[in-house]
Amino acid sequence: MKLLLTVDPEIPVPPLGYGGIERIVHMLIVEYVKRGFDLTLCAHPDSKVPCKLIGWKGRSSRGSSNILKNTLQLTKLVSTGRYDAVHSFSRLAYMTALFPLKIPKIMSYQREPTLSQAKKAGFISRNGTLVFTGCSNYISSQLATVGEAYTIYNGAPMETFSFSLRVDEDAPLIFLGRIEPIKGTHIAIDVAERTKRKLVIAGNIPPEYKNYFEEKIKPHLNDRIQYVGTVNDLQKNKLLGESAALLMPIQWNEPFGIVMAEAMACGTPVLGFRRGSVPEVVDHGITGYVSTNAEEMAEDVLKLTVLDRSRIREVAELRFSDQKICNDYVALYRKMIDRNKIKP
Repeated sequence: MKLLLTVDPEIPVPPLGYGGIERIVHMLIVEYVKRGFDLTLCAHPDSKVPCKLIGWKGRSSRGSSNILKNTLQLTKLVSTGRYDAVHSFSRLAYMTALFPLKIPKIMSYQREPTLSQAKKAGFISRNGTLVFTGCSNYISSQLATVGEAYTIYNGAPMETFSFSLRVDEDAPLIFLGRIEPIKGTHIAIDVAERTKRKLVIAGNIPPEYKNYFEEKIKPHLNDRIQYVGTVNDLQKNKLLGESAALLMPIQWNEPFGIVMAEAMACGTPVLGFRRGSVPEVVDHGITGYVSTNAEEMAEDVLKLTVLDRSRIREVAELRFSDQKICNDYVALYRKMIDRNKIKP
């Protein structure tokens, strides 16, 4: 199978720090190469991937000049590359000239979709050549109102995360993500204080939320509640594996939240608010608990000991492993290729 994958030009693949979409695309590429696929990736020119890399000429996904450059670049690649399918994690606009063509096109959304644009793309596309995927039912159900849509969850390479069958009795809770109000860092602190549990806070502080950190987070830091800064994959693996639970007290509709799959890969339960994809990702009473406020989440902390960490890892492997996610995408590629009678 010969595939052309695209991702936005701002962040290299894999990301050096934050970059959820780029992390997923890298996971797919690594697995596809193992399967013998012929891959080309359009991305940031500093990306380091085990396949052919084409650096975008437009270095931003914003601005009409950048969009035009990348649209023309992608169009030329497809016209000369004889690809079996194009799988986009980047701007839908880049595929504008491809919509009337017979080549299968998969547009994957990892964030809230702009439905008006998706509807226009479906209208001008050759029948049966464009499908949408969402990283959760929360996303794909929106897309289904304007076109053919499927849910393919995000996940994590299971071998990257070590399963921990047991943790210490006084194991900390962990918050891992950007330090900003919609992620609910301050609520995680509230839960820790209510339950008198240790809390480790890990993640980057966006420049625009430095005041939030100084006013809502820093005053609460002490021997029991600690901020450890940004972490790499090795540090993340250790922190998640040694934690009693991952707290996800989100204040927005999270499209997926890859850290939930990463925590489950370690056998660590997830406690999250009923927003966005959380009720889909967390099997209530099996891989964690779903709640609506800090008081309920604090009550759920007291029920962590009844959860089976080995069962949590098992569910992660079944639902969110790199193998599972890749299999789902490959099945969709083959369906699209067969439908349009272009055989790999």
